[in-house]
Amino acid sequence: MRFYTTQHPYYCGIDLHARSLYVCILDETGETILHREIKARPEPLLDLLTPYIGNIAVGVECMHCWYWVSDFCAQHGIDFILGHALYMKAIHGGKAKNDRIDSYKIAHLIRGGNFPLAYVYPPEMRAARDLLRRRTRIVRHGADLKAHVKNTTSQYNLPPNNLDLQYPCAREAMRNCFDDVFVQRNIDLDLNIIAFYRHELSSIECFIEKHAKHHNGRDYHILTSFPGIGRILALTILYEVGDIGRFSTVQDFASYSRLIKCKAESAGKSYGTQGNKIGNAHLKWAFGEIAVLYLRGNDKAKNYLLKLQKRMSKAKALSALAHKIGRCVYYMLKNQKVFDEKRFLTG
Repeated sequence: MRFYTTQHPYYCGIDLHARSLYVCILDETGETILHREIKARPEPLLDLLTPYIGNIAVGVECMHCWYWVSDFCAQHGIDFILGHALYMKAIHGGKAKNDRIDSYKIAHLIRGGNFPLAYVYPPEMRAARDLLRRRTRIVRHGADLKAHVKNTTSQYNLPPNNLDLQYPCAREAMRNCFDDVFVQRNIDLDLNIIAFYRHELSSIECFIEKHAKHHNGRDYHILTSFPGIGRILALTILYEVGDIGRFSTVQDFASYSRLIKCKAESAGKSYGTQGNKIGNAHLKWAFGEIAVLYLRGNDKAKNYLLKLQKRMSKAKALSALAHKIGRCVYYMLKNQKVFDEKRFLTG
C-alpha cells in the first residue's frame, strides 16, 4: 500500500458522485476553509479551486466517474490523487456516514499522509482499456448464451451436439432442432445474439489491435514473443499494465496481478490468507490463461510442470507457473527483451 505524503498549504477532499460533488478544503493546520456541495461540472469546481491553484492537492475515491476530475486537474495544473477504494476504511468505518463527512475525512487523510493511492491511468490509453474490458464482458455473455443452447438440448433429451456456435454453419444447424416453436424461438434468440456478437467483436478486436501498435507497438510485439500469448492476451496485459515503470519491483507487479497470496498472522499464529481480491482481476485471468496455453503442445513446459508437481498439487503447480510467467513478463517489458525459453525453464 502506498500513501500520499507530499505536503501542501491546502488539501481538498471531494466526495464524488455522477451529478454532485461535496468539496472540503483544509489548510495545513487542519482548519476547514471551505465545505460545500456543488454540481458535478468543471465550472463551479474551478470557481472554488482557483484561489488555491498551485498550493493544493485534490483527492477523490476511485469510482467510475473520476476520469473527468483527473483530466480537469491536469488541464489546470492541479495536483490530483486517486484513493484506493478498498483501503479507505476510515471513510466507510464511521458511525455516521454522509457526503459531508466523507469529503472531510478524505481531506484529513491527505493532510495526515494516510491517503492510500491508486494508479491514475493516463488518458491516452484509458478509453481503449475500457473498450477491451467491455469486450471481455461481452465474450463471457456470449459463452453463457452458448451454454444455454447446450443445456436446452439436454433439457429436452436430444442427442448431444459438439457444434461450435461461433461459426455460421453450426448456428444454422441449430435452427430447426426443436418441434416446440417457443423452444426454437428461445434458441433462435441465442443464435441471433451470438451472430451479432461475433461480427462486432471481430471488428472491435481489429480496431484495438491497430491502435495498440500506435500506443505501444514495441511492448505489444515483445509480449507476443511468449508462446501462449496471442492477440487478446497481449492486448489485455498491455492495457492493464500501462507503464511498466510504475512497478518498482517484480514483487509489486506480482502482487498487483493477484499472483501471490498474503498470509494473515497475529501473535505468531497464522489465520490463512487475506487480500486475495486486491489487485487487477484482468491480469490474474490473463496469466492463468497463458499458463494453460503455454503447456499446450510444449513438452519442455510439461516436464517443468511435472517437476513442480513433485512438491505440490497440480492446481498449485499451475498457479506457480502463472506466477513465474508474470515475473517473466515483468522483466521482458522492463528490459525490453523478447522471450528466452531456455532461461525461463532453467531460472
